[in-house]
Amino acid sequence: MLAYITRRVLILIPTLLGVSVLVFLMLHLTPGDPAELLLGERATDSALHEIRKHLGLDKPLHVQYGMFLKRLLKGDLGETIWTRQKVWYEVKQRFPATIELSIVALGISCFFGILFGIVSATRQYSVFDYLSMVGALVGVSMPIFWLGLVFMLIFSLELGWLPLSGRLSIGIELQTITNFYILDALLTRNWAALRDVLWHIIMPAVTLSTIPTAIVARMTRSSMLEVLRQDYIKTAKAKGLSGFTVTFKHAFRNALIPVVTTIGLQFGVLLGGAILTETIFAWPGVGKWMYDAVMQRDYMVIQGGTLFIAAIFVVINLMVDVLYAVINPRISVK
Repeated sequence: MLAYITRRVLILIPTLLGVSVLVFLMLHLTPGDPAELLLGERATDSALHEIRKHLGLDKPLHVQYGMFLKRLLKGDLGETIWTRQKVWYEVKQRFPATIELSIVALGISCFFGILFGIVSATRQYSVFDYLSMVGALVGVSMPIFWLGLVFMLIFSLELGWLPLSGRLSIGIELQTITNFYILDALLTRNWAALRDVLWHIIMPAVTLSTIPTAIVARMTRSSMLEVLRQDYIKTAKAKGLSGFTVTFKHAFRNALIPVVTTIGLQFGVLLGGAILTETIFAWPGVGKWMYDAVMQRDYMVIQGGTLFIAAIFVVINLMVDVLYAVINPRISVK
């Protein structure tokens, strides 16, 4: 197992290098000049030249990439063009908001996706099965930004049940320890803040979880149906075991492997795909930060943020692969 994990960690290096090359080339080959955005339309040529020289943008592309790579090897993701803060510092400030939102969204996806998938499989061709699968198809096809705007219109502007944006209402005080607001509210026993934080996270989390819920439901149903047709399930039923025992003790455990794969991949997708949701709900996470950086052509933020998300994605994949062996010992890591 240790050798397997070591090999996978070593694969991380060329993967991240490939990501860095692709992002660097895409950024520098697309139109737009950070210097012009920074100084405005009335900036003189000499001022633009000075700022490009200061940022290193006047050098050839291979030299700029070499400088970026050199800083990266030292653990330095560079400085943002606009705030002059360290990129790593900005990531650390915003990542808890993104991971908290993604975990809540993943929890919603796992609960409803697995529940609907199991019930659909055990009641195949029933009304519930048809309705849940149609719902899953609609969920997969639903544009996130459109769904988020509809939720805001109904639950915030029309009904006034949920806050429109942000993580915490103005006037609610919360002592931040970990920057995970739900955890901080629990640690400090600040129940008013906990209620407010949960109220703020419901709508963006439900929006973000729509597609993963549909995918997990479809995968769970498909995997359960395959397992329920196996001979050992028929044998278990013939022994007189209850439906609950057959479903959850014998079938669900074996059907769980592809579902775990799907959930792991969806968690990585949630982290990277939170850009739209965070932008719509003004959620102060890495996604909104990356969106603002793209609009401002902040090369360092885009490069550093993309590399960070890619690293998280690969690590999650590694954790999913290791989890295979824990769920089903018949699978060898070799």
